[in-house]
Amino acid sequence: MATPTTKAELITYCKRQLGEPVLQVNIDDEQVNNVIDDTFQFFNENCYNGMERTYLRHEITADDKTRLAATVSTSKTDGADTVTWEESTNYIPIPAHVTGISKVFGMVGNSIRSNLFGIEYRMFLNDLYAFGSLDILNYYMTKQYLETLDMVLNNGSHQQFRFNQRRDRLYLDIDKDFLQQDMNLLIECHRMLDPTDATEMYNDMFVKRYATALMKKQWGQNLIKYKDVQLPGGISLNGREIFLDGQSDLRMIEGEVLSKYAEPPMDMIG
Repeated sequence: MATPTTKAELITYCKRQLGEPVLQVNIDDEQVNNVIDDTFQFFNENCYNGMERTYLRHEITADDKTRLAATVSTSKTDGADTVTWEESTNYIPIPAHVTGISKVFGMVGNSIRSNLFGIEYRMFLNDLYAFGSLDILNYYMTKQYLETLDMVLNNGSHQQFRFNQRRDRLYLDIDKDFLQQDMNLLIECHRMLDPTDATEMYNDMFVKRYATALMKKQWGQNLIKYKDVQLPGGISLNGREIFLDGQSDLRMIEGEVLSKYAEPPMDMIG
């Protein structure tokens, strides 16, 4: 089938691209499964069509409160001296399919913006009656100034957090007393798509090309110790040529994906 919608159909498509049923593709079923898994890992981690932006809600539990207040110790002995470090376990578990977190909402209120007596609210209310003469640029710059004040004096919406995909932990570098049980956090994040749910991923052109190239490389790897293997009908196979051909296809596809279809890096201010 030219438009695969399942894993089995994608495998059949790739083998047909490599010559089946005219030729037998010498690759084991476990190797085929590894090829498909590696294909979707590359696609999920490097192509914007392999992930989506979403919002996840987390309710602070009693276990979270206990973990946020705890610490772990690490010691190292150097001769007669022993040095001990303490590290806070101020994190909440994150689902494994999350690849990155950009914002965390709800960790603390904003005193400048969130009440009737806040500076921003009163400024907007006063200017609303003279909206025809309102200087938008001045209003916007004043808002940015108030945001900076809120960040410096009250931490505002710019709370510090850390996340690493391989740890599946969101570290919240704030006063633990800010987080109360039953409080809700809203996390803006990117997560990997599951091909069993988003079945159109099986028919993505890069997925089909990349899986075929990986399968070709594995096929050549299996035959690499043989040269000019003779098949019925006078056909010969060269494992090294198949391996190098698959490797070349992979480099070309990876370069195309990383240069044209990868998510741009997040802005950082240092």
